[in-house]
Amino acid sequence: MEIHINTGNGMENRVKLEQWADSEIRRSLGRFTDDVRRIEVHLSDENSQKGGADDKRCMIEAHVIGQKAVAVSHNAPTLEQALNGAENKARRALDSALGKVRDHRDHTSIRTDAEGTGVPGASDSDGDD
Repeated sequence: MEIHINTGNGMENRVKLEQWADSEIRRSLGRFTDDVRRIEVHLSDENSQKGGADDKRCMIEAHVIGQKAVAVSHNAPTLEQALNGAENKARRALDSALGKVRDHRDHTSIRTDAEGTGVPGASDSDGDD
């Protein structure tokens, strides 16, 4: 699973921020390694130097193998809170998307050939007991 971290203009300590975000994503979303090809994380400061409540934003886009990408975002007062909020949303969205695929794939039809008779729902019993 590839992880790409993108930081917006005006972000300080970009290298450390990218390393921290990469390790956080691997820790929280690592269990999806077999199902997700790439995760893109976009960290930004919406108001830059103006400040303000909930001006840090994290957007996570997970590219699921064989499906549409799953994208979530979260705004918060700090980058840590924004990343944690987006990770939680991404985890729930991936659980939901992948769970639906697994549920669909793992169900057997009610119209199965019973005991090889060629007749759905038939049994071997011929009533001569």
